[in-house]
Amino acid sequence: MAEIIKGRGTALKPPGRFESRDTRRVDDGWGSLEEELPPLQTTVSPEQAKSIISRNDSPDIGFSQSINPYRGCEHGCIYCYARPSHAYLNLSPGLDFETKLFFKPNAAELLDKELRKPGYKPATIMLGANTDPYQPVERRLRVTRGILEVLARFRHPVGITTKGAMIERDLDLLADLARDRLVGVAVTLTTLDPALKRTLEPRASSPQARLRVMRQLSGAGVPVRVMFSPVIPCVNDAELERVLEAAAEAGASAASYVLLRLPHELKELFRDWLQAHMPQRAAHVMSLIQQSRGGKDNDPEFGRRMRGTGQFAELIAKRFALARRRYGLDRERTGLDHGLFRVPPAAGDQMGLF
Repeated sequence: MAEIIKGRGTALKPPGRFESRDTRRVDDGWGSLEEELPPLQTTVSPEQAKSIISRNDSPDIGFSQSINPYRGCEHGCIYCYARPSHAYLNLSPGLDFETKLFFKPNAAELLDKELRKPGYKPATIMLGANTDPYQPVERRLRVTRGILEVLARFRHPVGITTKGAMIERDLDLLADLARDRLVGVAVTLTTLDPALKRTLEPRASSPQARLRVMRQLSGAGVPVRVMFSPVIPCVNDAELERVLEAAAEAGASAASYVLLRLPHELKELFRDWLQAHMPQRAAHVMSLIQQSRGGKDNDPEFGRRMRGTGQFAELIAKRFALARRRYGLDRERTGLDHGLFRVPPAAGDQMGLF
């Protein structure tokens, strides 16, 4: 049976796909695995970024600009499609992804400079496209808060995706932006079952806390979308209707879903999680995933990667469409306002006398 580390999404530390060596511990018969290991702690290191806005032209996501305040994520969600990105740092997409974190201390400064460039054209910036902007270290580091303060000064539209209840701290900024139709928040709610959440998303906020966040955001005038993501066959798909109903009652006005994606090293990590937590149904889960991915573990093709293909994927699409209408989650507002963008005076600028 696969090893389980309490409070972590995975016990595996496979090498990234760019590594030339595999340093995983194996039992060589000499009892080395019985030695007590030091406590597993999270390290957080600064990364002086050279640029801050990432741009993409992917046809199946609804934004062209994003900012990632952090690399790695202590939430430890086993299904996170961003895990393989740690391989670019010569770190493991397994334990390293959730225990070796990096933050961008100059994020707000770089953003201010970039928005002041003469040729800059405003387009919605997404926070949380890769790793969660409200993971636990944000409480101390406040990188996301600094980014939002810059965007508010420039009256720049922003979208946020999170499963962290810490977003409540920034209600003052979000309410201000919402008054000018400059912000929308997507709250990921994968399950209402606290026991499943503890293994699937070990350090993320509880389902009840996320529903509370939706209520507070919607009460402050901030448009809220519920993200039932990812849909995992025979793990959480049976909750689809209940999750959408609970989110609607909490004030959400829109909904989305994504079928589980397993790029690169994530395949091994997810299989190990299944063996550790759901061994009796592991083979069936992977069979349904492969049926939805053209016989493979993953299908990266645009147009198919978010929704999948085949009977299971079609059934999920139909159930989602019916539930979204039933619970009034098809009331999505039109896009955010890009016409209020302005360049405020920089620190030290002299104001005119008249």
